[in-house]
Amino acid sequence: MYQNLKAFLSSLDKAGELKTITETVSPFIEISRITDRESKRPGGGKALLFQNVQGSSFPVATNIFGSDKRICMALGVTHLDQLGARVREYIDFHPPGNWKEALNVIPMAVNLANFFPRMFRGKTPPCQEIVLKGDQADLSRIPVLQCWPKDAGPFVTLPLVFTRSLLTGKRNCGMYRLQVFDKQTTGMHWHIHKDGSHYFTEYRDAGKRMPVAVAIGADPATIYAATAPMPRGIDEMLLAGFIRKKPVRMTKCVTIDMEVPAEAEFVLEGYVDPHERRREGPFGDHTGYYSLADDYPVFHITAITHRKNPVYNATLVGPPPMEDCYLAKATERLFLPMIQSVMPEIRDYWFPWEGVFHNIVIVSLEKEFPGHAQKLMSGLWGSGQMSFCKAVVVVDKEVNPQDTHAVFSKFLTHFDMASDLTFTKGILDVLDHSSPFPNFGSKIGIDLTTRFKDEPPRGKPSDLPEPPDNQTVMDIVRSRVKGAVACRAFDMDPPGHSELINRILFISVEKTAAIGGKEISESIPEPDILPGFTIFILFDREIELKNHSLMLWKLFNNVAPDRDIRINRQRMVIDACRKGKMDGHEREWPDELRFDL
Repeated sequence: MYQNLKAFLSSLDKAGELKTITETVSPFIEISRITDRESKRPGGGKALLFQNVQGSSFPVATNIFGSDKRICMALGVTHLDQLGARVREYIDFHPPGNWKEALNVIPMAVNLANFFPRMFRGKTPPCQEIVLKGDQADLSRIPVLQCWPKDAGPFVTLPLVFTRSLLTGKRNCGMYRLQVFDKQTTGMHWHIHKDGSHYFTEYRDAGKRMPVAVAIGADPATIYAATAPMPRGIDEMLLAGFIRKKPVRMTKCVTIDMEVPAEAEFVLEGYVDPHERRREGPFGDHTGYYSLADDYPVFHITAITHRKNPVYNATLVGPPPMEDCYLAKATERLFLPMIQSVMPEIRDYWFPWEGVFHNIVIVSLEKEFPGHAQKLMSGLWGSGQMSFCKAVVVVDKEVNPQDTHAVFSKFLTHFDMASDLTFTKGILDVLDHSSPFPNFGSKIGIDLTTRFKDEPPRGKPSDLPEPPDNQTVMDIVRSRVKGAVACRAFDMDPPGHSELINRILFISVEKTAAIGGKEISESIPEPDILPGFTIFILFDREIELKNHSLMLWKLFNNVAPDRDIRINRQRMVIDACRKGKMDGHEREWPDELRFDL
């Protein structure tokens, strides 16, 4: 495994996975624009190393995790499921029944002990080859990127933020963006549901200043560990050691009582005052939208330390696919065995990129009894990070949840909107903008599993006639549907001899102050006017109705299930447009990320 970031970059270079850019580039938008273009190339493009950054003597590395090959290289595997297999070895461990079994367990126990972080024993840790305190600690020397045009300023986007519980002393390492306010202060953007925020609450309640350390640039397993949704109280450095098969070497900070990875490129040391807040954001986020400005704690820097020749490591997030998609994919595969240990009926699951990893999950279920799919939904909505998931789709164990065609086929040939939907309410990710309420809203479960004898039967599907020709459909939609601009049928042949019981029509519409989603939905014609279609999905007029990935992204991001899904007489209308007061949505709707304003 890699000792540090530079060792990983060297390995990427030897593997032909690193593109070095020698021209002078600006950290204001330009590096982001180049990174976005590269990450959208087939397969995720290359990792990028910008050697000459305007206004700084430090190079910048981006997109280092942004492909299947690079994320596997980063985590020391040839396939991400190998990480899950290693986790499963520990989960499947049972107390030994005899001496032979006990002897077989010893090597495993010894290896586990070797994963715990250790203290650096050398004279000077690499991350403290240069120590800057007081006025010398100047963030303007570091090439922090402004990523998107409407960002409130430059943001540190790949920070490893170290905190410690005031009550238990347990360490947490999370990844929380830092908006640079000035040379020695930043925002501290920890969401209300995150462990860093929980520990901050402990200090706030005690009226004590909270020490915080931020490492930037480390070995790739340690960087990844900061993004992983570990249970509270479990040290992310232990996970990093598990992935590396080697402990992370830590070192004491110079101005606060905190440890950081000794091989980090940069370290920011400081504190957060429990009673100080400042307006932070907006910021171009991984949802593909700007997260809105709000008040967050302020991080005051007491020291900046770094290697003699450090590399500043940043990431760009935005409309998928981007680098964070590959980090999230690693989490998906790594944590599958942990979820299966609690819910062994789960065969596999998949988080589509278009759902930005908190809007939808597709789960294959080894169904055993009536209501099993609904039990699974409830269990997932009550489990850790899965509780943020807005939509859960359940399929039978024979269906590969990562096979988009297979899942859509099941939907088109089996889905009964009268019996297969479960609606509930609960917590939502802070970045969910579709709900009328921040952090809370509606959720939907879709049961596509085979019915058991004692379950309510699906309604007997009526014969689905062939729809009229395209021109006739277009004429009907424009004449009958309020605000309609264009439409297109979703064409997909069912597998084998299965018959369609659902057919989808995409409609682009233009809302006005007087015409919202409700009015448009109610104007969808009766079945005898537009035969052959059962599901209608509304999109804003600028959305290209042939770009399925873009449409899924809008569908998963823009829909609050209880408000935006309407069912009448076996017809469903889904409003995937942006929302406003015409829809009863009083919250500010965020702008979509674009470089061309």
